[in-house]
Amino acid sequence: MNLYDVAIVGGGPAGLNAAVVLGRCQRKIILFDTGKPRNVRSKGIHNYLTRDHIAPLDFLHIAHEEIKKYGIKFHYLKVINAVKNEEGIFKITDRRHQVYYSKKLLLATGLSDILPRIKGFSACYGKTVFHCPYCDGWEIRNKKIGVYAKNKNGFELAVSLKTWSSQVSLFTDGKKYLKATQVQVLADLDIPVFTKPLQQLKHEDGNLKKIIFADNTYEPCDALFFVNGYDQQASLAENLGCVFTDKGVVMTDKTQGTKVKGLFVAGDASKDMHFVVVAASEGAKAGVVINKELQKENVEILLKSKRAIEPLKKRVR
Repeated sequence: MNLYDVAIVGGGPAGLNAAVVLGRCQRKIILFDTGKPRNVRSKGIHNYLTRDHIAPLDFLHIAHEEIKKYGIKFHYLKVINAVKNEEGIFKITDRRHQVYYSKKLLLATGLSDILPRIKGFSACYGKTVFHCPYCDGWEIRNKKIGVYAKNKNGFELAVSLKTWSSQVSLFTDGKKYLKATQVQVLADLDIPVFTKPLQQLKHEDGNLKKIIFADNTYEPCDALFFVNGYDQQASLAENLGCVFTDKGVVMTDKTQGTKVKGLFVAGDASKDMHFVVVAASEGAKAGVVINKELQKENVEILLKSKRAIEPLKKRVR
């Protein structure tokens, strides 16, 4: 059995930063990635010192070059299953049904945004349609900004966006879920609420121009932020028995550990602050803790072996 110290599933900032930390600890590591990052359609990464506005794929290319010297085995393969056996070893199976074994497992598989099924939405996503104002608010500051929120309450996001523009509107696409107090706050902040069903986003090559309603009326709009939920990109954490929060992310402790011994989760899959720099820091933290666990286990094995040998030495004398 070819046994790795750590298997990492997910080659985004969390998984890659964990790989760097563990590689520098001379650990035997295998890393899997599908090559489909959540932010692939974004124009650039933000809130990351020295990497401001770098294209996501360029960021990953630099990271891949950096980890080569640490001897990390990298596979562009989807992991379809992971189980933990009675000996505490993780058995990982890729889409080709090749099996791998590891002492520890780090899941950094991330999330995928649920895009509303509205004509023009997907074409604008990453260009003028976003989900995080901290990531993309600066680029569209002082423009006409909309908030799309049908299945979630868009009140907080709409209020938040006043930081970036005085022209903010809320579109609920046929829903009337706002409380009276929220309606009053939005009115006081000059945030109009449009409850009419939407027909499409009118755009030019992904550059949003208008929000068109089902009755063919429209509102001018330069950029749109949406709150529509997200899904886990992989079901591995659920299959392994992890506990999830009410927001649909994996519940972890302060060291990224889960209730499953030896299993760690880092990045967007475990938190609701979806920054690249936060994911990277969680990966680094998980890497340190995983290495400390391996160190402790190695010491215990050595001491146990030593105790077993001592009686034999005495008999030989």
